[in-house]
Amino acid sequence: MIVRIMGEGQVKLADSHFAELNKLDDELLEEMENGDGPAFRRTLHALLDKVRELGDPLPDDALEPSELILPPVDATLEEVREMLSDDGLFPGSS
Repeated sequence: MIVRIMGEGQVKLADSHFAELNKLDDELLEEMENGDGPAFRRTLHALLDKVRELGDPLPDDALEPSELILPPVDATLEEVREMLSDDGLFPGSS
């Protein structure tokens, strides 16, 4: 799956990584529901770091369609809330 982190670029992620990423996505959803800004910020950073770690970066000039778009690292709780589907940021979450 091709994933774009807004403001950074794209990475290719193997489907096998989604279970691990969904755990962080579930935490992020819970923190958003509880209005826990500091925990939300930590988990968003951890989620994006994990995507960077597990994904293979695509060249800047690659024109691949993104199947998933993630918020930038400095996104607010409200901005991320607007991006969420019923499943969270990653398909198959809660």
